[in-house]
Amino acid sequence: MNQKVFVDYAGRTIPVMIGSEGEIREAQVFVGVLGASNYTFAEATWSQSLPDWLGSHVRMFEFFQGVPEIVVPDNLKSGVTSPCRYDPDRNRSYAELAGHYHVAVVPARIKHPRDKAKVEVGVQVVQRWILARLRKRVFFCLEEVNQAIRELLVSLNDRLLKKFPGSRRDLFERLDRPALKPLPIDRYEFAGWHRQTVSMDYTIEAGGNRYSVHYGLIGKQVDVRTTTGTIEVFFRGNRVTSHPRLAETGKVSRLDCHMPPNHRAWSDRSPETMIQWAEEQGVGVAQLVKKILSRNEHPEILLRQAEGVRALLRQYGAGAVEEACLMALQFNHASFKFLKTWLRRRGGRHSTPGFGKAPSIRHENIRGSSFFSGEGQPC
Repeated sequence: MNQKVFVDYAGRTIPVMIGSEGEIREAQVFVGVLGASNYTFAEATWSQSLPDWLGSHVRMFEFFQGVPEIVVPDNLKSGVTSPCRYDPDRNRSYAELAGHYHVAVVPARIKHPRDKAKVEVGVQVVQRWILARLRKRVFFCLEEVNQAIRELLVSLNDRLLKKFPGSRRDLFERLDRPALKPLPIDRYEFAGWHRQTVSMDYTIEAGGNRYSVHYGLIGKQVDVRTTTGTIEVFFRGNRVTSHPRLAETGKVSRLDCHMPPNHRAWSDRSPETMIQWAEEQGVGVAQLVKKILSRNEHPEILLRQAEGVRALLRQYGAGAVEEACLMALQFNHASFKFLKTWLRRRGGRHSTPGFGKAPSIRHENIRGSSFFSGEGQPC
């Protein structure tokens, strides 16, 4: 018993006044009680969600200045995903915390009140000794609540017990502290897990951004691990990639090694290389491509239009595209769409010398210029 800590949430909450309009938000109260001494830890959090649940465990271990052998939680969904007497399924993040602190998590059995009697008594003590004393106080932030709880915890743990000699702190120093393992050097960092399917653009979503994986995983289900600094992707238990977490939302982190060969070739495009290619094709192509790339639009959109000019050259030939580019510049329609329409309507043909002039036709009924100049008119 002296190597266990029992954890649960109190049934009562603490109201906190938020904002200038006086909105009330209820803070949850986490309670942890050591097995032999009943030495008690308590703190307020905004919710019973997984990050708050695990964060309270970290702060509880630091409060005890050590780690017990076993943590006994109630079957809270944040900690236990599938209750079972013999082999309960723990939340994956909870299991990571247990591994970090080398502690076993043994949830209390359903309908076995003895398994959690310690924490239930501890919750009652916290509600009577701490929450009851705070019920008339007005708090404006969570830190104010926890400062008040810390002050009352000192008096609770130093209070003399009726059935045992000394206080909870005395029993803790004599029984529990020697049994606690030292804290690890590194503090546990919360990591969230979720499963998703790799999209057609070989990316996954995390925190409002997208991160690439190898294109061979398109359509596969992967596990995504997120921390404050990194995004890691696992496939069948093996880590396949990691990215630094992007600070802004709506962004994409894409690694070249994840792209298929044709996409990788496209990613190598730049305005400089596209202009260099255009200058090798002709004056008209170079001027039109420069005009396209100089517009005030997203670079990727402009590069795609310039790449379209390159595709038209492969389709219709250098001569036809050069002439079409000159025509587009002449009419001030320097765009891929104009170029494509012009070439499609002409079928890829380019003009011969004299294109656009009226043909010379000789016929006895057609009067020439000499007729209108006075020559050849009847007297």
